[in-house]
Amino acid sequence: MFSKLLLATDGSEHSIRSAKYAVDLAQQFDGTVDVVYVIDEKKSKADVLHHVDKYDLKKDREEKIKPVLDLLVSERVEHQVHFSHGEPAPTIIELANENNFDCVVVGSRGLNNLQTMILGSVSHKVAKHAHCPVLIIK
Repeated sequence: MFSKLLLATDGSEHSIRSAKYAVDLAQQFDGTVDVVYVIDEKKSKADVLHHVDKYDLKKDREEKIKPVLDLLVSERVEHQVHFSHGEPAPTIIELANENNFDCVVVGSRGLNNLQTMILGSVSHKVAKHAHCPVLIIK
């Protein structure tokens, strides 16, 4: 039923809690987890200006989601990691819809509180537009 999961993460506490639910679902249904970390275009430009090389930049991004990846590894859940560029909600929705995921697991809030207050949350947009069930974790 939920054998192909998409886990959206940004390194926030909500996304780490979401990872625990994704692990539980993957273990229960013998599934896999695709982890997506979306790099906002504005943040991406600033990151490039502050890093000397691509290796350091990639390492910094991986460090942000390390607790999520450590959990997947320690629980022996098969997973893949995707670093995508763009606006978080549309990027997650596109990935979910184009790859026929059984479920998207996302935190109710992320690191960007201003965007949540003004534009509406990423999780709300994903729930509204994804073609599969969306599990929003508080």
